[in-house]
Amino acid sequence: MKSCIDQGQLVPDDVISRLILTEMRSIEQSSWLLDGFPRTVTQAETLDGVCSVDTVINMDVPFQIIKQRLTSRWLHLPSGRVYNIDFNPPKISGLDDVTGEPLIQRDDDTPETITRRLRSYEKQTQPVLEYYRSKGMLETFSGTETNKIWPHIQAFLSKKLFPQNDKVVGKA
Repeated sequence: MKSCIDQGQLVPDDVISRLILTEMRSIEQSSWLLDGFPRTVTQAETLDGVCSVDTVINMDVPFQIIKQRLTSRWLHLPSGRVYNIDFNPPKISGLDDVTGEPLIQRDDDTPETITRRLRSYEKQTQPVLEYYRSKGMLETFSGTETNKIWPHIQAFLSKKLFPQNDKVVGKA
């Protein structure tokens, strides 16, 4: 799996489906949210065979914005804290704000690998979006800033999950 990810490729359908669906079976009576799955029509069909999907959200962000964010991303691995040198920089460059430990960049956050990942994503994902669009399940939200997109997604989910309440739940 690591070699696929390092090269900007998707993990093979059978491997990722087996991992995801094993977990899905353990929570099938609950509501859940998947991020980044399914990425192929085969994965979508496999998912449909195991559980009922009622909504798919697509966040449409220009690739150049995604590329800029990923190449500017720095991580503190022990805690999972994420920094971005453009809009959420650490107080001291290269060091975690809490522990002072060094930050790292992921091996696959290079411009070349990100470009490959985005091309692969687009090629693989467009058929999945069409698959769910044809079933009337796809909702697309476009934008470049989380604080502008999130309120729309949150309102949509609130109406979808809690139709009796016409107010937004939670905060971004």
